[in-house]
Amino acid sequence: MMRVLLRQKLLVGFLCWTALALVFASQSYIYGIVTGVDKDWSRVFWWTLADWYLWAALSPAIFWLARRFRFDRDVWKEALAVHITAAVVFSFAHVFLQAVVQCLTVWSHVGGDSMFGVVGFLLTKKIHLNLLTYAAIVGVSHAAFYYRRYHERGGQLARARLQTLQMQLQPHFLFNTLNTVSELVHRDAKAADRTIARLGDLLRLALETENSPEVSLRRELEFSQKYLEIEKTRFHDRLTVDYRIAPDALDACLPSMILQPILENAVRHGIASRPGAGRINVRAERLDGILRIVVADDGGGITKDDGNLREGIGLSNTRARLSQLYGKRQKLILRDSAENGLEVVLEIPYRPKRGEKNSD
Repeated sequence: MMRVLLRQKLLVGFLCWTALALVFASQSYIYGIVTGVDKDWSRVFWWTLADWYLWAALSPAIFWLARRFRFDRDVWKEALAVHITAAVVFSFAHVFLQAVVQCLTVWSHVGGDSMFGVVGFLLTKKIHLNLLTYAAIVGVSHAAFYYRRYHERGGQLARARLQTLQMQLQPHFLFNTLNTVSELVHRDAKAADRTIARLGDLLRLALETENSPEVSLRRELEFSQKYLEIEKTRFHDRLTVDYRIAPDALDACLPSMILQPILENAVRHGIASRPGAGRINVRAERLDGILRIVVADDGGGITKDDGNLREGIGLSNTRARLSQLYGKRQKLILRDSAENGLEVVLEIPYRPKRGEKNSD
């Protein structure tokens, strides 16, 4: 990977320096035509190319200096002194190297045949441009550095926000689960024991994914199934869950614990709010680079809530996490389903999750 990046950087650098040579060669050639000086294009081009390739050879050292001495608030005076000195040194070094090239090429003698004559001529002609070129290289280095730092800080803030959202979700989920245990402990002690054991499994899975904002759909379904086992302890035969998961979607990457609040919402609206049995359908498929997950219940839907379904902490948190991770490339839609219940449609970009270990 590092070699590929190095090759890419070298290629970009080569193209940039060549483009500069073309620009300045064409300018010199057109100036010669306008002023009546007969200039050979190939000679102008190769001479200008050599000129800028010399700067390409010097630029790694300049980039090193630019990284070492940045114009930060507390040290800008030191950096300024270093770069003024370095600008003069590199400008003279470039003139000297250009003079050597010129003296070694019989087709480009300008300013006399002696080395001192060529150096003196090039100093009067190139010194100001050389100083500006040094400043431009330092400026490019600083711009690239601050651009990377800006995006790194943005990434750090995004990760911090995601961790905060996940930390908000876990206590919310834990509180609801403990509520279930408190309901069972007086009327069904064995069921309460089983619920506590399953809660332990859930907390273990949650801790395993604590530092990973994304997991595979396979792992997320494992977590969701353990959550629904707790709810089945509470509702017994009243809760039925049907899974239809496409095999090619199981390795899809998605935010950890993203399904739990959606399923919790389905349990609350599709099971708890009705006297009889209810069903929750979970479907997942991969469509044209999109992972599409649909969670539907048969509890009456938005119409039952007078069209004013209020999103609680879980769903609001889910929207915020999706927006933070995927921006406008995600959808979370709540609507009435064909089975007269609530249907939640989640769509995010498909990306496979690699290198994930099984929890068993």
